[in-house]
Amino acid sequence: MSEQQIHRADANESPYPPVPAVREAIVDAAARINRYPEVYPTALAEAIAAHHRVPVDQVAVGAGGAGLIQQMLHLVARGRRRGEVLAAWRSFEGYPLIAEGMGVPLRRVPLRGYAHDLAAMAKAVRRRTKLVFLCSPNNPTGVPIRQDDLERFLARVPRRVFVVLDEVYRDFATDPATADGPATLPGHPNLIVLRSFSKSYGLAGLRVGYALGHPGPIAALRGVTMPFLVPETARAAAIAALAAEPEYVARRRAVTAERDRVTAALRAVGVDVPASEGNFVWLPLGARTAGFAAACRARGLQVHSFDGEGVRVTVGLPDSNDVLLEVARSGEFVRG
Repeated sequence: MSEQQIHRADANESPYPPVPAVREAIVDAAARINRYPEVYPTALAEAIAAHHRVPVDQVAVGAGGAGLIQQMLHLVARGRRRGEVLAAWRSFEGYPLIAEGMGVPLRRVPLRGYAHDLAAMAKAVRRRTKLVFLCSPNNPTGVPIRQDDLERFLARVPRRVFVVLDEVYRDFATDPATADGPATLPGHPNLIVLRSFSKSYGLAGLRVGYALGHPGPIAALRGVTMPFLVPETARAAAIAALAAEPEYVARRRAVTAERDRVTAALRAVGVDVPASEGNFVWLPLGARTAGFAAACRARGLQVHSFDGEGVRVTVGLPDSNDVLLEVARSGEFVRG
């Protein structure tokens, strides 16, 4: 086992190293780490604004998606009457974990199959509800929210309730019906779109995320941002990554092509894999989950196991994906 290659497919990381321009930007920035970075990463916010063609006052930068989620929950928690939040379940594990750590009540609305039950979530909104998390494509099932369904949901939710559309995997979506957060922002002042450099730009180790929204809520997010939040190396890398967009587009295409290959192969051996629009696939194995995860570990493949529910596997390079398919075809997990 010590000589076996370990395939990391449990954290939805990019399998690719930084592109040359990003590596060069990091090396150049490293020469300046004896100095503090910008109090607020204005240059990065301006680059993000230019990328999305929005005014800079509609951009808030944070320490990855999780850091911005924490900032949003901080806004919910303050004041004399602490609000509550809603989230679909199963969805991103960070929502309840961060909320619990901050003492913010979170109610979970079950998925409908593998997708958000937006009608049930709209009905679940009550006077105490201040914020709703929507994850599209959903982590871990990979199913996105459709644009028409998002529009209907926003029409039903009171404008006093903020809707956070978590789109950290949106760059991998190829289905044209998938909701587009930035395009939906006009006319919806209570919508906040969450994006990250961790997944599609492969900068997970540098922790840079951002939110797009109307100036009011974005100013509130900026107001609870710690000074010097984004290190100089991370700021430089993110700006360089935006400038290298064509290279990242090619990488995303390679990932989505592998995702589609893996999905078809898993379905061919009887695994009911939902159509994913992220950089991962969901295997709803139920009682077979532990056995499948153990069989993967035995072959050096690290997967994210949800006991009794299923396994989420990051789409990596072909050799990593082939290990997954070998396990699925072997049927060993049935005896696990």
